[in-house]
Amino acid sequence: MSKEFHCSENWHNRGYLPHYDAECKFQFITYRLADSLPEKVRQRLQENSYNSMSEDEKKQRRFLIEKTLDSGYGSCILQNPQCATIVVDEWKFFNNSRYELIAYVVMPNHVHLVIKTYKGFTVGDLVKSWKAYTAKEIRKYFHSNGQVAECNSALPEILQAGNLFWQREYWDRFIRDENHFKKSIDYIFNNPVKAGLCKSIFDWKWSNSLEYFGKI
Repeated sequence: MSKEFHCSENWHNRGYLPHYDAECKFQFITYRLADSLPEKVRQRLQENSYNSMSEDEKKQRRFLIEKTLDSGYGSCILQNPQCATIVVDEWKFFNNSRYELIAYVVMPNHVHLVIKTYKGFTVGDLVKSWKAYTAKEIRKYFHSNGQVAECNSALPEILQAGNLFWQREYWDRFIRDENHFKKSIDYIFNNPVKAGLCKSIFDWKWSNSLEYFGKI
């Protein structure tokens, strides 16, 4: 294999979740707002070491997180159209230069996306960049438009400087094969339907389902 096409692989741990950084691979990525889970759920997750869990326990953990997120807990600030636009535009800005953006969805309090990684850009660094820019721009939008006072009581906390906007960690999984790829895409596009936010995947504005399925 030539040096140009060599793809490095590296497992690492930033906090309590293991991450898999790999070049030239498809990666499924999820991250969420800092207030998207109740305190008791966050404490329960932190008390359990992910690395020591059985596969069934890991599955139950993911189910608990997904169920809570889809219930619409927290400020759900990403349901604001301008906030969702900021997130999507940031992903698109580096598309085809730092990664290939395959599929995405912006939910009210979390996001999912599938990318193909490029050489020299790790998933950890990409997520860090996305989070930093969007947190800054969303806060700027609300403060500059005088909308903070109009928000519910849970919202101002994540908009204030010094407080977390996004939860520190993120979840990622590399795509193993074609079947896994199809299931990941299906999960992303059906998440708004599953959460009861719309009836069809094509009704949700903050995904690229129409664009994606229009190509195949």
